Amino acid sequence: MIRTLNSASFAALFATVPKSATCRTARIHSAYDVAVVGGGIVGLASARELILRHPTLSFILLEKEKDLAIHQSGHNSGVIHSGIYYTPGSLKARLCGKGAAMAYEYLDKKGLPYKRCGKGLMALDSPYTGIVDWRLVSLAYGKDFQEAGGTVVTEYEASDMAMVKESPAGNTDGMKYPIAIRDSKGTEVRCRYVLTCGGLYSDRLAQISGCSPDPRIVPFRGDYLVLKPEKHYLVRGNIYPVPDPRFPFLGVHFTPRMDGSVWLGPNAVLAFKREGYKLYDFDARDFGDALSFRGLQKLVMNNLVYGVGEMYRGVFIGAQVKILKKFIPELSLSDVLRGPAGVRAQALDRDGNLVDDFVFDVGVGDVGSRVLHVRNAPSPAATSSLAIAEMVADEVERRFRL
Repeated sequence: MIRTLNSASFAALFATVPKSATCRTARIHSAYDVAVVGGGIVGLASARELILRHPTLSFILLEKEKDLAIHQSGHNSGVIHSGIYYTPGSLKARLCGKGAAMAYEYLDKKGLPYKRCGKGLMALDSPYTGIVDWRLVSLAYGKDFQEAGGTVVTEYEASDMAMVKESPAGNTDGMKYPIAIRDSKGTEVRCRYVLTCGGLYSDRLAQISGCSPDPRIVPFRGDYLVLKPEKHYLVRGNIYPVPDPRFPFLGVHFTPRMDGSVWLGPNAVLAFKREGYKLYDFDARDFGDALSFRGLQKLVMNNLVYGVGEMYRGVFIGAQVKILKKFIPELSLSDVLRGPAGVRAQALDRDGNLVDDFVFDVGVGDVGSRVLHVRNAPSPAATSSLAIAEMVADEVERRFRL
């Protein structure tokens, strides 16, 4: 279990210090060389890679939730992808292939459980494909980060990034740690540089630092069905269709899980809330931002029939089962139950194009020039996480000359 500080306990570090020493102690404990915003698998892997490369620097990771890796990193299919879907030679293909090899090596080294169960039946066979609990892996990355000297603070939602105001005469902290990251409670962390890996909120994190709002994040919910235990014998490995090249989604598939369950699906529908895992979860700002975005409007108009079909299959599971029966004809409606859901952070440009590759962004000005945003880390980001972390760390070193 990873030991973390929430924002209240972080502030409490200074509450017990005598007033005469509070300011000095607060400056010492709230100033870091690099702050990483976002405690998902990409943020944790990147923080781990950076601190292992630069053990003499101070690092802090800020996560808005009470626990780490509970959104995309904790709501995914749990597959270790082989990379066969991606354009040969593309960045996604290279990162996935390298990342999968690194993941298997890491899992073996740490003694973390996984299964190499393969993918394919009477079609293209991929024996290198496996399954794992990616949240467990994420927490292992976080443990590595802390053991190397990094600080993790939970319940810290970054709401503002700004230059530190002029320091009193003789105080050089403002010059050494010029960026202030503040949360809604007024807690402040100072740093030299910032790396954001915000997933579903990557565009908003970019905006508060003065960077471009594009590409925008549009949340797509994927609803899964689960196979009843007495029917688990029907699925011995991952079964995937050939994906539709128009979309980054892989279509409905059969996924064995580490706990012994089998997930079927998912569909892909617009979520009414960025972290809305239930059909009726709704957030006015999230929904309004999505509907008012020109890019989403174009996407919907260009793919209206497909979108309606996905929504229909989300409501009427019989329609979903009908598609699944193409792969396992013995499957029937009585064999399945409604299961969990995940929300995918899909980057979208203003022309309605789905951004299906990695996007980095550095802004301009005093603040923006010191912040590197990982704007888009699409699936298979979990499989590729260690390889992505190397790429992110290389970019941080190049931009900020660590």
